[in-house]
Amino acid sequence: MMRIRKELLVLTYVSIGTTLFFFLFINEEKSFRAFYLTFAISSMYSFFIGLGNHFVNELLNKKFPWSEATTKRAVLSIISLLVVNFLLVYVCNYINFVVFQKSATPEEFFSGKYNFTNWFMLNITLLISAFLHAKGFMDELKKTSKKEVVEQKLIAKSANAQFESLKNQLDPHFLFNSLNVLSSLIDENPVQAQKFTASMSKIYRYVLEQKDKELVTVEDEIEFAKIYCDLLKTRFEDSVNFEFHVDKEYLKKFVVPLSLQLLLENCIKHNLATSSKPLLIRIFTEGDTLCIENNLQIREQIKESAGIGLANIVQRYSLLTKKNVFIEKSEDYFKVKLPILNDKPNAISTIVSDDEAVYERAKKRVKEIKGFYGNLISYCVVIPFLVVLNLITSPKNLWFYWPMLGWGIGVASHGLSVFAIGINWEEKKIREILEKENRNHGK
Repeated sequence: MMRIRKELLVLTYVSIGTTLFFFLFINEEKSFRAFYLTFAISSMYSFFIGLGNHFVNELLNKKFPWSEATTKRAVLSIISLLVVNFLLVYVCNYINFVVFQKSATPEEFFSGKYNFTNWFMLNITLLISAFLHAKGFMDELKKTSKKEVVEQKLIAKSANAQFESLKNQLDPHFLFNSLNVLSSLIDENPVQAQKFTASMSKIYRYVLEQKDKELVTVEDEIEFAKIYCDLLKTRFEDSVNFEFHVDKEYLKKFVVPLSLQLLLENCIKHNLATSSKPLLIRIFTEGDTLCIENNLQIREQIKESAGIGLANIVQRYSLLTKKNVFIEKSEDYFKVKLPILNDKPNAISTIVSDDEAVYERAKKRVKEIKGFYGNLISYCVVIPFLVVLNLITSPKNLWFYWPMLGWGIGVASHGLSVFAIGINWEEKKIREILEKENRNHGK
């Protein structure tokens, strides 16, 4: 409602301004009747054409928003500009010359006598309407840009909160499982329980130091895993055996912290381990992955697992890199492959890296569209000025056609390159191929 009131106020000012211009500089008769007639005619043109274009623009905004269907909206805007303004100009000219001024009969109006006048008024109207449509696009672009900035901030905050939540699961999870081990040792072997307590304090110090880090070196994680395996060996003795085969070239690279500890816990929790059927857990490098593998001796679960361990690792990796955690399972073994990373990416920057690439492409695209509409707006401002200048200075020598035609061809070519046959075609083809690939992978 506020918007339509603003439009009406603007159209009123346009009507007053147009009336003053024609009355003071064009009309020969300087009387109240002439002023009233000029104001009525100016208001008719302003409100008929202005409101007509306003409602068409609003309809297109609802059905085909600029932000969602830019190319389709541009084509429909051009078609609506031509059709709607053609009808509005002819109706206004008919009312003006046949009803108000009574300078022509209906037969004369449609006989071709006013073709030049109709054509001239149509060009002026199209220029003004194109300016209004371009302004609508720029307003929509500003709104969309602000909305995208807010959304990106929310995504970043949400991702950061999610990452912190995942890391905070480690502290109570590790403490709970360690206390369970200690509780068992206190009854079975008090001396070993004391040693376990001392070792556990060292391990827990590592947990406190590393849990807030996004990544740690493979070397640090392996050393921590060996200490933790010694504790498990203390409890299970010959029921569990461990093997480590990690290539030295990977020691300075990175994995998510406490990943091996969580996976070792899973191995113990989900498999039977006895001296007659020992559980063998192997930790080794394979390609650019750090693997942990155990022979399958699945135990029946009385209580359903909470699923914190493996799910936590998968989610933390997903927030840090595109590389996936792979799980292999057969009748004989269960293996988890952790990606080894070459550097330490920032969690949030990695999350939005794809969005940044998309943003850069979108920014380039918006720049092209803004360039076109800037060109169009300049055309809409300068050409009417040249037309008025030509009619005032030399009305018998009409030269404004040449800049109107030449520049108009340039604007049309610019529009085609942006919305039809430019690099947009290449981008469409790339999107089609990517969508096809995604569908194939989804099957």
